[in-house]
Amino acid sequence: MANKREKVILVCKDCLSRNYTTSRNHATVQERLEVKKFCKRCGKHTIHCETK
Repeated sequence: MANKREKVILVCKDCLSRNYTTSRNHATVQERLEVKKFCKRCGKHTIHCETK
């Protein structure tokens, strides 16, 4: 059986730097992932969203 998890890159909404990678199950989660994480470039916690 094939693995349905795919790698996604998270980008900061404020400074647009690509800081984090994670995986998500494409079969169950259709919308884009948004997580609040620490951005090293901004120096604060910001919303990071999935890139295209």
